[in-house]
Amino acid sequence: MPHDSTDMAPAPAPALARRTLGLAAVVVAIVAIGVVVAGVAIRASQAARLRERADTQSVPTVVVSAPGTAGPAATLDLPGRLEAYSRAPILARVSGYLKSWKVDIGAPVRSGQLLAEIETPDLDQQLLQARADLASAKANAALAGTTVKRWQSLLESDSVSRQETEEKAGDFSAKQSMVSAAQANVDRFLAMKSFARIVAPFDGIVTARSTDVGALINAGGGAGQELFVVSDTKKLRVYVSVPQNYVSLIKRGTRARINVPEHAGKAYAATVESSSQSVSAASGSMLVQLAVDNGNAELLPGGFANVSLDLPRDAGALNIPPSALIFDKVGLRVATVGADSKVALKTVTIARDYGKYIELASGLAPTDSVIESPPDGIANGDSVHVAATNSTAGSAKVAGTEATENGERGKK
Repeated sequence: MPHDSTDMAPAPAPALARRTLGLAAVVVAIVAIGVVVAGVAIRASQAARLRERADTQSVPTVVVSAPGTAGPAATLDLPGRLEAYSRAPILARVSGYLKSWKVDIGAPVRSGQLLAEIETPDLDQQLLQARADLASAKANAALAGTTVKRWQSLLESDSVSRQETEEKAGDFSAKQSMVSAAQANVDRFLAMKSFARIVAPFDGIVTARSTDVGALINAGGGAGQELFVVSDTKKLRVYVSVPQNYVSLIKRGTRARINVPEHAGKAYAATVESSSQSVSAASGSMLVQLAVDNGNAELLPGGFANVSLDLPRDAGALNIPPSALIFDKVGLRVATVGADSKVALKTVTIARDYGKYIELASGLAPTDSVIESPPDGIANGDSVHVAATNSTAGSAKVAGTEATENGERGKK
């Protein structure tokens, strides 16, 4: 008996498809949930990191160092000028015309050496007249002397009166005084005539000549013309103006080193000899005089020199870098950091400013941690991050370096 094909039941395909679709939907939902959860977690982590970074950046990071202690010595560099130890402008003592000159600029001369001669026709005539007056006075005195002797002999025989004899004696004394006056006048003109020979007052070098043969020479005075300038350059004076803050540190005998542009790299030893002992109201500084040996004639009078004065240092003084100072309406302060990373502002006073570092007179302790470059707007109680802590201040390193350099310059 044949079978009908419609009686055979097919596989349940629709139910299987539905289950597969459901399973896929569940997997997709799980994946979507995982993606959402992961995204939320990542965003939360990023937000936390951003908050942490923002909190970190809101607290400034600073570099601190301990105040440096003073080195064994420091230097004060100041500009100065060189002058000859002895300088004599030579002016004419008599008037006339320059007959000749014997030395020119740069020539070494000895004391008493002839520099020039002046022709003095007027003075020569005055000398001749004075000599003639002296001869006349001597003749009159001789006649008065002979007369008084005769009158004295006549007085013994009562031929003349005593009154007349004494008058003749007085006339003789007056004539002798006139001889003395005439002789003094001749001596004066002879002394003036000796000034026609211009000589060097001391051993030195002719540093200026301002005349020539035939020039009209007027007798020296306030407005007289300098004919020559003789300078003793074996030893030079160095003049430097020391600011009032350092006056108390510059004593007689303080050592210094001198550098000049024409001999770069070479130092010359100098010593403080004296000072003006007064502060100029115009510049606020005191004039100090030093002496430097110039036996080799390398230094030139009138030139510029850089003077490095050795200064004594206070062993207990503290120094900081200039960048650590805060100057505002409150005054001059320094920012320090405590153990709790909190800022404390301390008022300080400056003892001396050495340029590369500042020496303080008060306000800091050696144990303080000083912020080397405090940020703008820093205030008491602010929190900071300390980036590094140096055992010695940068200023102390600068002081040590400068002391070493000074020592090397001293050896040179």
